Amino acid sequence: MAKLMPWDEVEQKYSTKFNDCSIGAPAKSARVALGSLIIKERIKTTDEETVEHIRENPYLQYFLGYEYFNDKPPFDSSMMVHFRKRFLLEDLTHFQEELKKRLDAMEKKDPEDPGSKGGGGAEENRGKLLVDATVAPADIRFPTDMSLLNEAREKTEAVIYTLPAPLRGEEEKVCTHREKARKDYLEFIKTKRKNRRAVRGAIAKQLPYLRRNLGHIKSLSEKVSLKALSRRQYKDLLVIQELYRQQELMFRERTHRVDDRIVSISQPHVRPIIRGKSGAEVEFGAKISVSYIDGMCFVDRLSWDAYNEGQDLIGQIEKYRHRFGHYPESVHADKIYRTRENREFCKGKAIRLSGPALGRPNEIWENEAARREERRQRRKDEVDRIPLEGQFGVSKRRYSLDCVKAKLADTSDTVIGVVMLVMGLGRLLRALFCLFILSLQNTRRGSFDTVIVAA
Repeated sequence: MAKLMPWDEVEQKYSTKFNDCSIGAPAKSARVALGSLIIKERIKTTDEETVEHIRENPYLQYFLGYEYFNDKPPFDSSMMVHFRKRFLLEDLTHFQEELKKRLDAMEKKDPEDPGSKGGGGAEENRGKLLVDATVAPADIRFPTDMSLLNEAREKTEAVIYTLPAPLRGEEEKVCTHREKARKDYLEFIKTKRKNRRAVRGAIAKQLPYLRRNLGHIKSLSEKVSLKALSRRQYKDLLVIQELYRQQELMFRERTHRVDDRIVSISQPHVRPIIRGKSGAEVEFGAKISVSYIDGMCFVDRLSWDAYNEGQDLIGQIEKYRHRFGHYPESVHADKIYRTRENREFCKGKAIRLSGPALGRPNEIWENEAARREERRQRRKDEVDRIPLEGQFGVSKRRYSLDCVKAKLADTSDTVIGVVMLVMGLGRLLRALFCLFILSLQNTRRGSFDTVIVAA
């Protein structure tokens, strides 16, 4: 795996993240930074456990480029956060494209094979493009209005008791009614059957408590600077103000929908994504549009807000052409992608879009044989989409795409990109293993030429 990675490309991208200042400790190499993130996804551990595994395993140290074994920790586990901040999703996608080139070279694809570069600028459509969208859930508890209001109330109480510290003994203590508010919250939580009337009544009690606390904070901020708060408290305070506005608006208008709804105070960038799946109708995380090409997944779009993935198809086809020099022969997608605009675009580029054609069957097909052929092709297109669904399952069961535990939006993007990169490395390793088995078979037959070529 160490020899398959394009470390030169990684070092070139990584070097642009630093300035020319020579002050401070020397930075870790790009191989150590990205290699540690890859190791974390491969063995699916925490940051602290990843550092311990690297410390005690010579194979992992070899992968990171160390010349000899060292039983001391290579770096502090907090550096993993900085590593994630220094690799953008675009950089990781570029590394995947380099892996795809190495995969084509390993499988010795010529210009006539699907998925390879078109020789001499040829525009003949070749290859298959599989597209779909999924959600990478964030590591947050299932949000409810009462739990969010209670958490916001507790955080504002902590802010109130932090701000008046310089005025202690000069003014009276601020009354927050926290014991009464806590009692009302526990009384609601311990109720087994919570109907709509009970939920609305409990929210009606919590909103005034939070409004009172925010009013106290506003009056105290006129006497004491907010610099007395920590960065985390100040950030949470800004989020809580918007959270109160949303909750008060939904309560007043008797609705459960609001634009840019906050579902987590610690991760305000997370939004509810309605997917309509049987297991979870609503998921909370980043929505990604993925292109599946020759066993490798590429993230074409990542957004924390809900969007219609059918609008990404034209852009994904153009990215396919940018990567390989030609349009795909066929595009395999589900029903949401089969809009009239997408159909017209594919027809203009001579691309076959999977799924039934528009219009009544009797008006489209002249005879029963043509209809049977259309059904067979439709069935084959559905079977061809199975590998992409399988990749989603692998990314969420084998790797960490089922619960992204990074707290920031940019570091969460990096985690998603690293998962796709590790899956691409796995595809490359499988191809290398097939070449190894083929070379063994040819060795037994006495053909050493293939062994030399494979080496």
